[in-house]
Amino acid sequence: MDVKGVQGSISFDGEWITITKKEVGQQPREFRIRAADISGTRLKPGTRLFHGYVQFVLPGSAPATEAKSLLAGGRPPQSDPHSLSIRRKSNDAAAKLVAAVEQARSIR
Repeated sequence: MDVKGVQGSISFDGEWITITKKEVGQQPREFRIRAADISGTRLKPGTRLFHGYVQFVLPGSAPATEAKSLLAGGRPPQSDPHSLSIRRKSNDAAAKLVAAVEQARSIR
């Protein structure tokens, strides 16, 4: 299960979530999180004007704060390794991925 985001992607194989981010001028960075280790998920759908995001919250850490500026549009910063900005056309795929992750969390 894959979701294409803004400058990156998220894939989920049923156990592991892999977030790959590519910043301008940098090599792609990959972050892996086990679904069983997640304490929560956040999904803010993208709109015509602003990108949304998918974010995974780990135990003992607070979710990254949303940047409140016109350019950021209420998303976590690009440097947050546990979130990825998504376009409006990725909303359905992101919702399915979050549901699959939540289901995998509940099985543990």
